[in-house]
Amino acid sequence: MSKIEINNVYKIFGQRPTEVLPMVKNGATKEQLLEETGHTVGLDNVSLKIEEGETFVCMGLSGSGKSTLIRHLNRLIDPTDGEILIEGTNVMSLNTEQLIDFRRHKMSMVFQRFGLFPHKTVLQNVGYGLEMQGLQPEKRNSVAMEKIEAVGLNGFENQFPAQLSGGMQQRVGLARALATNTDIMLMDEAFSALDPLIRSDMQKQLLDLQAELKKTIVFITHDLDESLRLGDHIGILNAGKLVQVGTPVDIIMNPADDYVEAFVKDVNRAKVIKAKIIMVPAAQANGVDKSNLIKVNEDQFIEEFLPQVVCNNANCEVVDRQGNTKGYITNKELQKSLSKS
Repeated sequence: MSKIEINNVYKIFGQRPTEVLPMVKNGATKEQLLEETGHTVGLDNVSLKIEEGETFVCMGLSGSGKSTLIRHLNRLIDPTDGEILIEGTNVMSLNTEQLIDFRRHKMSMVFQRFGLFPHKTVLQNVGYGLEMQGLQPEKRNSVAMEKIEAVGLNGFENQFPAQLSGGMQQRVGLARALATNTDIMLMDEAFSALDPLIRSDMQKQLLDLQAELKKTIVFITHDLDESLRLGDHIGILNAGKLVQVGTPVDIIMNPADDYVEAFVKDVNRAKVIKAKIIMVPAAQANGVDKSNLIKVNEDQFIEEFLPQVVCNNANCEVVDRQGNTKGYITNKELQKSLSKS
């Protein structure tokens, strides 16, 4: 059973969504529906599965439906048609009390504009979700401090949001989401408002935390480099339709249509493809020359180890965080992954 399952979800915005739904199901385009009925298609027959412990990135241009999709998962928006299953439970079946409990204990959310309380300190902001869960102050503050330290804000716990930079405020938002210890984290354009260098730093921190915590993360972005860097799988939306779902290497190597191909044509593949994506699994690497190897971590990007490979004319032994051999990379795999032909 998948952690999250979305089945044939439609969302139509307007006064009479159920009346115009048949038009969409019969193939009416987003533009046609708007012109003829004044209604807007948010999602058009979207189905996907997200597995436990993975980071699923949903991307697309503005208006593609990505933020609409993520808001269906915790029922900030209800679908016009279709079902959304979280661990097998249809969230549409939850009553008000069950939905509140579901949001408090099952999912946390990180927003683009931080969503911090300006009158609360960092410690109070991070502990807010725990307060809603009913934890006593001593335990709440202990857990909040642990997460503050995890995101590198130790010493800032008594500061107020206005005293922090944008990057630091987003770290507070991330710490708050982690503090409630929910299985699922929803991140809606969480890093989009940050400067490029701070954004890159936050991406790295999320990758480091995810390697340890193995949360199920649904991450929304319009940035392909960010999608490829963070995602185990990526879903690309266009005009409310899910046009492709795949691993980063699937998206880059085999774009489903012209829309996806336009996204990936200028990507620096070395910056976004990880060693584990292109490696030959150890069990299938009998013919690999292992006389001259360099060790690389499975989550390293090609650009991080490529200079060493070239300088030493070596193959790569890919290892996990515990040092266990997971696979090998030869010149053949590198050439294939970096070629745009």
